[in-house]
Amino acid sequence: MFGIKRKKTDVFEVVAPIDGVCVPITAVNDDVFAKKMMGDGFAIIPGPDTNQVVAPISGKIIALPESKHAIGIANEDYGISVLVHIGLDTVSMAGQGFTTFVALNQHVDAGTPLLTYDAQLFASKGLDMTTMVVFTDGYTGEVPLSSKADSHVNAGDPILKQA
Repeated sequence: MFGIKRKKTDVFEVVAPIDGVCVPITAVNDDVFAKKMMGDGFAIIPGPDTNQVVAPISGKIIALPESKHAIGIANEDYGISVLVHIGLDTVSMAGQGFTTFVALNQHVDAGTPLLTYDAQLFASKGLDMTTMVVFTDGYTGEVPLSSKADSHVNAGDPILKQA
């Protein structure tokens, strides 16, 4: 339906990783994401008091850099990998202000809390906390946000589904 390779007959679902306004990845204020250099996806612009990020898909944690600004998750059943990138230029914080709840190779379900961040600290540094979900493997089509585009979503709300 939206370009994901299917291996099972149940529903593959991608949920919002954070509370905020859902926007196309092309609206992100960073060319690497907006020009889809890392892959297609979508972004959530969180409110100023939002600070928890959850897993957008079920799978295994395959990347968790020391900077804690991004988390990679692979769903082996569907052959899909995503990168959850929290904020723009947050790598510069070198992990400060992030608290993670997961470890490499840990299995998570969609909606499982991955981390929290200190929203006040990042705001004081002038950092944009737009959070991207980028399909890095196994995804071949456009991301159809439909009614979710430019709408407020809550962490765990379904964004994409494939039956």
